[in-house]
This record gives sequence, C-alpha cells and structure tokens, in this order.
Amino acid sequence: MSLHYEVVFTCFLRADTPAPVLDALRWHLGLTEEPPPGHGEEEHAYPLLTPDPHSRLPGGDFASLRLQDEGWGLYSRNYWMDDELGELVTILDLLAPHVAGPCLGGHFREEYDTEPTHFTFRDGTYGPLKP
Repeated sequence: MSLHYEVVFTCFLRADTPAPVLDALRWHLGLTEEPPPGHGEEEHAYPLLTPDPHSRLPGGDFASLRLQDEGWGLYSRNYWMDDELGELVTILDLLAPHVAGPCLGGHFREEYDTEPTHFTFRDGTYGPLKP
C-alpha cells in the first residue's frame, strides 16, 4: 500500500525569471499542453504539478503562476504518491536559482501527519528540508 502526500509550493520568483524556466513551470502546472523546448525527457519526463480533478485532498489540487508586484507568484498544491516524492528535486532545482530572496518555499506531509516537512530557498539553492 502506498503512502500519499500533500505537496505545496508557495514562493515568489524574480520578475526577471528566464522565459524557458517559466515555460517549464507552466507545463508542470498544466497551464500549457506541450513540453517546453530545451528540457530533456529525463529531467522533465511528465508534468508534476498539474491539478488532478479527482484529488483526495480537501478542497482539491490547485496550480497558479501569475505576475504580481513582488514577482512571479507561484502556488501549487497537489496529492502525490510516495514513489513520486523523489521528483521534488526536479521542481526544487528548477525554482531555486530564481526565487526572490530567502523564504519558506513550501512543504510536504503524509496525508495523515499533522507536522509537515518544510523546504526553504536561499542564495540560489534549497534546503535543508526541515521537519
């Protein structure tokens, strides 16, 4: 039996985030259908943040990327199976160099846990993951 997780990304990307990064992110969020050029299938094999209309999360999955006063506002909440958690690195690597300032960037938690594991962004990288 698999474990299931709530995975949340919430951060601002700098306004000058390169178009190829935004294109890859839009594809992962399900905002475009075609994978972006220049991203290999191994690195971005399938969209990771596309909302599932049949999600078991209360309130459902959600995906948003929009230009705001502070930069590109990203919010994503999805229901992942445990064997997908290794793919967090794909999204963290995509976002980290472009996050606006040090911040708490989101979290993941097993669906029945009360304490999430947070991830942070600082100086173009992420971590450590903190329980």
